[in-house]
Amino acid sequence: MQVQIKSADEIELMRTSGKLLAEVFHMLDGFVKEGVSTLEINDKVEDFIRHELNARPASLGQYDYGFSLNSSINEVVCHGVPSDNQRLKAKDIINLDITLEKNGFIADSSKMYVMSAANPIAKRLVKTTYEAMWAGIKKVKPGATLGDIGAAIQTLAEGKGYSVVKEYCGHGIGREMHEEPQVLHYGKAGTGLVLKEGMTFTIEPMINQGKAKTKTKKDGWTVVTADKKLSAQWEHTILVTKTGYEVLTLREEETTN
Repeated sequence: MQVQIKSADEIELMRTSGKLLAEVFHMLDGFVKEGVSTLEINDKVEDFIRHELNARPASLGQYDYGFSLNSSINEVVCHGVPSDNQRLKAKDIINLDITLEKNGFIADSSKMYVMSAANPIAKRLVKTTYEAMWAGIKKVKPGATLGDIGAAIQTLAEGKGYSVVKEYCGHGIGREMHEEPQVLHYGKAGTGLVLKEGMTFTIEPMINQGKAKTKTKKDGWTVVTADKKLSAQWEHTILVTKTGYEVLTLREEETTN
């Protein structure tokens, strides 16, 4: 599959999906707290997307997945499965990864939520991962390369003593959740696909406290760190503009970036 260049009309539809997805996280800011189960979060998100936003939770049914989001706590790197038995504890950090489809176009974003008693080590990892995502985003412009993005993320994360997960990456997005290109979160500047105006893709680094190695649990979905240490992730859907980038899933509290 070739990398798709979105038309002006398609970009406008993607902006709509991105803004709606940002509203989902704004709603969750007042809902995600200690004692809430990950299944309750999932059900809240599905109801909000369907009935408040008149949109579709795009993850539900994708690859036969039975939920509207991934909920990845502490050592879970990605693809954590919501459960009624899994309730947030005071020291937890959790990534909520959500996709939304409106008018045929999909937006994809994830956010870390840090519980009240999370330790400074966990908070530093979450903050650094966020900074790494933005380091990658800020490399986006026509004529830059995917290697520029990956190198910026890897340099920042490894410079703070962390490791970058290599098995999972960002991806093109539009009418399909996963399109070309694959967006690695490591690499060499000046290498890889050259970016062009109208490309849309996600940047979603997964950064580990310990080693980069991961393993998948028996459920076939949940990916955890092999050394049981913490992992964090942030994600946005990005548009390559004429002069740089636009974050299509930008949240209200992020407008200063």
